[in-house]
Amino acid sequence: MASGRDQGQLRPAAVAGQFYPPSPHQLRTTVEALLAGARIAPVAAPKAIIVPHAAYIYSGAVAATAFAALQPHAGTITRVVLIGPAHYMPFRGLAVPTVDTFETPLGMVSLVREAATALADFAPVVRADAPHAPEHALEVELPFLQTVLRSFELVPLLAGDASPEEVAGALDRLWGGPETLIVVSSDLSHFHDYETARRLDAVTAAQIERGDGASLGPGNACGYLAIAGLLIELTRRGLGAQRLALANSGNTAGTRDRVVGYGAWITDAARSAS
Repeated sequence: MASGRDQGQLRPAAVAGQFYPPSPHQLRTTVEALLAGARIAPVAAPKAIIVPHAAYIYSGAVAATAFAALQPHAGTITRVVLIGPAHYMPFRGLAVPTVDTFETPLGMVSLVREAATALADFAPVVRADAPHAPEHALEVELPFLQTVLRSFELVPLLAGDASPEEVAGALDRLWGGPETLIVVSSDLSHFHDYETARRLDAVTAAQIERGDGASLGPGNACGYLAIAGLLIELTRRGLGAQRLALANSGNTAGTRDRVVGYGAWITDAARSAS
């Protein structure tokens, strides 16, 4: 699929065959089955979702609850701001890639050229492809978005050594209108036993639903900075997060002695925080 393109302008798929199926047919079939099995939450105007980013066998069903809720709005959402943690390369601030396109087995996703302009004078943002090259946190969300949305452009952001306020500042500049969806990619607790993870993740879920980003830390979620930044911006705009699912790998395909937690939330822009 990448033949004939300048590889310098393309970020190829890095985790196909590891986190999700490498075959386009198998991948589409897998995603469609996950979406079909999800209970759809009625949302009038989806603005933001928080979804996990583990291998689909572990977290795909949780992620699907949020992506399925977008299906009735596929004709409205044309721009996705996707932000998650950088797992592999340390850097200061927020990384925006210089490439034009991200690739998955389902095809190419074009990046929003105007996003770099909107963030050009925002000091925490760096233009860098290296942190994005091996990263799974954003890539695993793309096949869901490619399946659900008819057509969209992408703004991919990785959070390195940044503050929640800096994340919120970037989201504020990219917020847009009903055409723009914010997707925060994050797993929850890591490598506790099943019952401990359940207790920890229940606390984290309550913090998210209270809009209490200041209490979140790396023990709550690997993407805590992105979540906290989103919560700052939601609170500023009078919005809140509604829980769709909360589980861990012990509920899906993993053992229960060392699990990873997953949650999904959605923000309805038509509904103010209570």
